[in-house]
Amino acid sequence: MDSRNEPRTGGVPTIVETRRELAELRPHLGTVALVPTMGALHEGHRSLFRLAAEHADTVVASIFVNPLQFGPNEDYERYPRTFDADLEVCAAEGVRAVFAPSTAEMYPAPQVVTVNPGPMGGVLEGEFRPGFFDGVLTVVAKLLNMVRPDTAVFGEKDAQQLALVRRMVRDLALPVRIVGAPTLRDPDGLAVSSRNVYLSPAERTTALALSAALFAARDAADGGGPDRPLAAARTVLREAETADPPLHVDYLTLVDPDTFAEIPGGSAHGGAAILAVAARVGATRLIDNIHLVL
Repeated sequence: MDSRNEPRTGGVPTIVETRRELAELRPHLGTVALVPTMGALHEGHRSLFRLAAEHADTVVASIFVNPLQFGPNEDYERYPRTFDADLEVCAAEGVRAVFAPSTAEMYPAPQVVTVNPGPMGGVLEGEFRPGFFDGVLTVVAKLLNMVRPDTAVFGEKDAQQLALVRRMVRDLALPVRIVGAPTLRDPDGLAVSSRNVYLSPAERTTALALSAALFAARDAADGGGPDRPLAAARTVLREAETADPPLHVDYLTLVDPDTFAEIPGGSAHGGAAILAVAARVGATRLIDNIHLVL
């Protein structure tokens, strides 16, 4: 085995670029918690690594900007790629190995067979980004098969993705435990995201309406159904739609946490729910969500 694939106890993580190298390294890692990423690592990823370390002997990160989940008019080429800085973050957080395959390694031939996300993948993000979850679930399934982790950790900020990964693992009987990590927020409330770097100071001020709307909904949720929290969130977003620069809302929707079926206003639904929001400020599209009890 190549010396760079020798298991390490500290310092710079082992960099693995091919499936063969990964297969040679895997027996030396004990139990593994995988944190799949597209790089551009930030404090949110650090929190994922720390949670992963609680669930296994070894934390493995994958860094791969997955072309399958980007639409033709999305930011695949523009997506930040900061590999050297990412390695520093991984080293600081005790990540043992980084799987950083090329596109050719992940997709050596055109990907004909993909994972269909079903009805849950056709709403919210799936409606606004057709094919997005097919790409996400396909690459996650491949990563799980290649790394063979005992646990995989995903952020709750991408709540629909997390729900779909859990459903895929259950429906396909994949031998891995999925752990959700709470959303990390900056002091001003904005959910930490790799795309936040695109925001100008004025755009960031407008973008704060997303978390403000969610917090207003949380404060208005009183066990009386969906109407009050929805109204509170909509009031905040309507004001932001007239800001300079304005917020352009794609959706604000209450959904069932397990199925992502919509919970409409005026219904008698009680219990757990997720309020999900997506909006654009300038050229940047952001998503956020919060768990509520109706």
